Amino acid sequence: MPVTALVSAKSCGVTTTALALTLASRQLSLLAECDPAGGTIRAGLLQGEAGAGYGLYHLAAADRTGPEALAQAFASHLWPLDPGGHRKLLPGLTDPAQAGALGRTWPALAEVLHVLAEDAGYDVVVDAGRLALEAGRPHPTLTPAALLHQADLVLLVVRGTEQSLALARHVIDSLRADLAEHERSPEALGLLLIEDGPYRAHQVADSLKTPVVAALPYDRATAGYLSGGGRPVRGLGRSPLLRHARTATEQLRAAASRQQLQRHYPTRPAHAQLAGVLQRLNEQGGGHG
Repeated sequence: MPVTALVSAKSCGVTTTALALTLASRQLSLLAECDPAGGTIRAGLLQGEAGAGYGLYHLAAADRTGPEALAQAFASHLWPLDPGGHRKLLPGLTDPAQAGALGRTWPALAEVLHVLAEDAGYDVVVDAGRLALEAGRPHPTLTPAALLHQADLVLLVVRGTEQSLALARHVIDSLRADLAEHERSPEALGLLLIEDGPYRAHQVADSLKTPVVAALPYDRATAGYLSGGGRPVRGLGRSPLLRHARTATEQLRAAASRQQLQRHYPTRPAHAQLAGVLQRLNEQGGGHG
């Protein structure tokens, strides 16, 4: 199962999108709320049910003790998002000032998330928040860069509006270059489109020179519930947002599988036939709209 990290150039509904993907997955799923600016699910969807004693910040202290302590702390700080506990949340920071303590914890947390995905079969979604850059690189405190570097897929969440695309153009090349420096293939970076605005998927992909891996509808009622909590939307699982999110999780899983194939079978003359198959797979999965 993949580890998918979501980021944005500015607030584009990353947390709501991450929640939709996590709740819609047909597999066991986990949302790690890793936005250094602070988490919002605790006060929003959960309506304060998960207290400050749970969550991301407590992993930093455990990490200083060692990997085993971190793994145990991780398991004890997950919060169920459904009655059966098949969908789980690692609640985010309660105070942005806590972000500085997590600098050395991000790489270890990335390893834990990959174990959960690869060995336990979880769909893992990382809410990495707004991409903060410093001198063209991810800011060492304001962006959980290690989680991006180790994710199977990094998706920049955008809307189909001129404002959203203009902001995305300022960060997409820096993000692409940073991932390349950490030996990630170009296909590890994609777009997740919120269909709000006049631009369709192929136009967004052309504008940002990056494929749209999945698209979700602008479903105001469901998004409002996921971001603010309160009375559940009637027929939540059948809502446009969650129905399309279910399809999106399959698309993300397929994209991650292509990534794994490319890592295990690099393109070279001896694998010319396989390279052709991979090219066709990439062409088929490049955009949806």
